[in-house]
Amino acid sequence: MFARAGEATSVPKHSLPDVPMDPSTAYQIVHDHLMLDGNARLNLATFVTTWMEPQADRLMAECFDKNMIDKDEYPQTAELETRCVNMLAGLWHAPETAQALGCSTIGSSEAAMFAGLALKRRWQRSRRSSGADTARPNLVMGINVQVCWDKFCNYFEVEPRFAPMAGERFHLDAEQAVRLCDENTIGVVAILGSTFDGSYEPVREIAAALDDLQTRTGLDVPVHVDGASGGMVAPFVDPALEWDFRLPRVASINTSGHKYGLVYPGVGWVLWRDTDALPDELIFRVNYLGGEMATLALNFSRPGSQVVAQYYTFLRLGREGFRQVQQECRDVATYASGKVAEMGPFRLLTRGDELPVFAFTLNDDVTNFNVFDVSAGLRERGWQVPAYTFPADRQDLAAMRVVIRNGTGREIADLLLDDLDHLLPRLARQTTPARGVEAASFDHASAHRHKS
Repeated sequence: MFARAGEATSVPKHSLPDVPMDPSTAYQIVHDHLMLDGNARLNLATFVTTWMEPQADRLMAECFDKNMIDKDEYPQTAELETRCVNMLAGLWHAPETAQALGCSTIGSSEAAMFAGLALKRRWQRSRRSSGADTARPNLVMGINVQVCWDKFCNYFEVEPRFAPMAGERFHLDAEQAVRLCDENTIGVVAILGSTFDGSYEPVREIAAALDDLQTRTGLDVPVHVDGASGGMVAPFVDPALEWDFRLPRVASINTSGHKYGLVYPGVGWVLWRDTDALPDELIFRVNYLGGEMATLALNFSRPGSQVVAQYYTFLRLGREGFRQVQQECRDVATYASGKVAEMGPFRLLTRGDELPVFAFTLNDDVTNFNVFDVSAGLRERGWQVPAYTFPADRQDLAAMRVVIRNGTGREIADLLLDDLDHLLPRLARQTTPARGVEAASFDHASAHRHKS
């Protein structure tokens, strides 16, 4: 095998080969290149699903060739998308689940773009109706938001207004949200599960503060909830927590089906409270491939496999199955964080009792190694545990974060804890840290983001 044409010589890496090769040879070459990638199951940095049942794998393979946009040719795939939207509407307490407004997307980033556009158009419509200018829209959010919100503001010409961190507050709160709002604010983004530490932002308190702001000033500022992760956790393990459409000020919600929605990468969802929250001019009705259809998303052609897998997962697990999975993830997270805290040099920032995600840093008296050394040491064993610095005004804080997903059970957690415990004596023998902030992991936040 490894002496035949293609394998016996180097193949072009940045230009097309002149001639075709045997499919098994091409497969083997690509397969061997990918061996240098990390093991996805050991990637405790990612929120993205890394394991699904074989039945889901089979369904996805059967639908790779179906184009989601071609609803005339693949009406049943379109029907499954509609069913998923309605299921999410019921899960998030939308007022009229039978006429749910929403769609699937490639992921939460596309969903955030579309939700942000709806906020901007809604604000523009309101301003024009009162004869006011629409030249300077802004969006209020915590500086901990995912980088997709930086992209939205950049691409669609909206001023980002970031609330900085302070002390042990690592996300947006009601006071900061109201302080940054004015007549040009198109909305406030509240994060249900910060990527920095897994904590929930207080959506109910933020909405109540904005209610009070409207009473005092007349400013009507809607809330969009970025539930990329928490939107598929809180409904099952925190059912009493009010963060969704039960709050009248919440205009829209997005989530990642490929995170705690338990589907492989490539699917997100965005829903709106009602037609007032989704301006009609954002809905396109196109005559395409034999029929007229409404299209809501930014993207056009994409495979139907992820939507089918999402419907399979909803059907397969139901509410009780999702509750069991998410509760187990939380239990593993709180177990692992407790063990980390007992090791001595670490201080927990979060415990994993909201999102099944916990963050920790080193105690102040540990000066001979840092979190970047710890991260690098764990990588020697295959673990991907990110170390990174926090944004304004806590750039002084460097931390690590562990994401517990479905498939990261207690046995795997124990393997991680054992490796961490065995690493510490070696690090303790260092006299100074071996790595600095240049070794920080990618944290999905803008390197150039500044507070407002």
